[in-house]
Amino acid sequence: MTAAIAYLDGPRLRRSLIAAERWVAAGREELNRLNVFPVPDGDTGTNFWLTMRGVAEAMHRLGDAPLPEVSRAAAQAAVMGSRGNSGMMLSHFLVGFSEGLGERFRVRSRELAAAIRRGFQGLSGALEHPVEGTILTVCREAADEAERAAAADDDLGCVIRRTLHGAEAALQRTPELLATLREAGVVDAGGKGFVRILEGIVRLIDGQATEEAEADRAAFAPVPAATAAVEHGRDFRFCSEVLVRGPALPSSGDARRALHALGGDSLQVLRSGDLLRVHVHLDDPAPLFALGETWGEVLTRKAEDMRRQHRMLGVARRPVAVVSDTACDLPDELVDRYGIALVPLQLMFGAEVYQDRFGLDTRAFYRRLRRKAAVRPTTSQPTVQTFHDVLAHASAEADAVVGVILSSGLSGTFANAEAARRSLKTDRVTLVDSRGVSLSQGLLALKAAELAEAGWGVADIVAELARVRAHCGLLFTVATLENLVRSGRVSRAKGWIAGLLDLLPILSVDQDGRIEPVDRVRGRRAVLPRMLDLLGDALPAARPRLRVGIVHADCPDVAERVRHAVVERFAPDDVIVTTVTPVIAAHAGPGAWGIAWQVEDTGAVPAGNKPAAPAL
Repeated sequence: MTAAIAYLDGPRLRRSLIAAERWVAAGREELNRLNVFPVPDGDTGTNFWLTMRGVAEAMHRLGDAPLPEVSRAAAQAAVMGSRGNSGMMLSHFLVGFSEGLGERFRVRSRELAAAIRRGFQGLSGALEHPVEGTILTVCREAADEAERAAAADDDLGCVIRRTLHGAEAALQRTPELLATLREAGVVDAGGKGFVRILEGIVRLIDGQATEEAEADRAAFAPVPAATAAVEHGRDFRFCSEVLVRGPALPSSGDARRALHALGGDSLQVLRSGDLLRVHVHLDDPAPLFALGETWGEVLTRKAEDMRRQHRMLGVARRPVAVVSDTACDLPDELVDRYGIALVPLQLMFGAEVYQDRFGLDTRAFYRRLRRKAAVRPTTSQPTVQTFHDVLAHASAEADAVVGVILSSGLSGTFANAEAARRSLKTDRVTLVDSRGVSLSQGLLALKAAELAEAGWGVADIVAELARVRAHCGLLFTVATLENLVRSGRVSRAKGWIAGLLDLLPILSVDQDGRIEPVDRVRGRRAVLPRMLDLLGDALPAARPRLRVGIVHADCPDVAERVRHAVVERFAPDDVIVTTVTPVIAAHAGPGAWGIAWQVEDTGAVPAGNKPAAPAL
């Protein structure tokens, strides 16, 4: 029997939220497949988990801290990282819960129950059209049971267990309250997500490890996706979101009134301090993004195709899944096409921490980067926990995982990925050091995904990547040495002299995965011709297939000139043009650009009877 818990403080809340996120993560796919309301887009579990993951990552960064600081950090992270309808509803609850805790350093059972009630009120008050049989019902009845339990018992452990029982009972009744659920034969997915939060906390209290591999695997047991007809007028295509920061944001009410003019459905608005997040289902998200720009600085924008998401639920379990990190610079359409999971690196503006590519709008980042502000961005590798979560989910969705990771010669990212792999205690995850960055890494990850789709096994994929890696490369240059000087890549004296002489470097990533200078030229006009000559020297005379990637740091006109020159001179079989991710641009600076290449020098065939690699 566990000892009584007399109070909740900052460290205990922090551990509880981390445990809750891990248990939500273990049930992500179950929630996706239950998802039929308000539309069957198949992403409730993913969005609920991504919102909780943002909270958990904030907790990892914060460490042990007083209760007010922990609860505020959790609420702020939920607002910053909320995803989808379910994530927004969870964020409303967490903001209200934080307000309910107030500035107390310790709370006892009655105060905890009051904070849960405040969380429910925050959620309820934010909904334009409250619907019973959803997470709203589950939250309310959980709050009811928490208050009854706290009135009878001072043990927080008992209060949380009874709160869970109340939430579970409410969840089982959701089909009785909502015809869509009853017809599909499922309970509400968002309500189930809330129950899993409470289950994760109870598991922590009871000493059960939420990372247990067998439990996680069982939670991902394939089940048929629930289906439901969508009411006429609610069948919008895109789950659209925008996050805006500004000193003079509209009130939630004013924002709602402006958003009503866009039409759509499932509107939610969450205002917290200088942040405003909007979620709405639309057929065209562009007007939403334009409206957000009139309110302030758009930090993130999202438009996910809900119809495609639901179709993807019927896709069979994959033999091999591919994971990379956001330094790979693969465009979204290729990441989505091959189902490549990306682990975000971190980018910091002073005390502000963003998840690369997921938590910061690229256009907003470049606008900020070009300002001559005192606070300049810095970067950090993903945490071991972040890698653990993504690798665990990839393992749950496929029989094996191949991770193609940022060069160990440039970052500690690969070391953290390896630590996460060891923590999983499984032989189903294999990591490959790309010895590259940007599209030199990305093209290798893309190759892995193509081979996996073609039916190659893990051992054959890894062997082929090692062979192909020897025929990959990256040449790049920068518009200014300022960022390289600041990051220590170039000394201040050399940077000053180069500036006087109008010298610009051409750099490469060598076979050990480290950046090395190749040449320097005088004047911008001389860079492209010299870069093409160097590329010609690097390419073998016999190259059956050549894939090229052009990357640029917010200079699309330059990238187009480079693409045209490369096509005219080398006639590659495939050309990818993309913007470098913010975490790389933080080091290279705006105006940087580069050319990556990958050569298919033989028609390699894997061992056994597997099919050959697809044509590029």
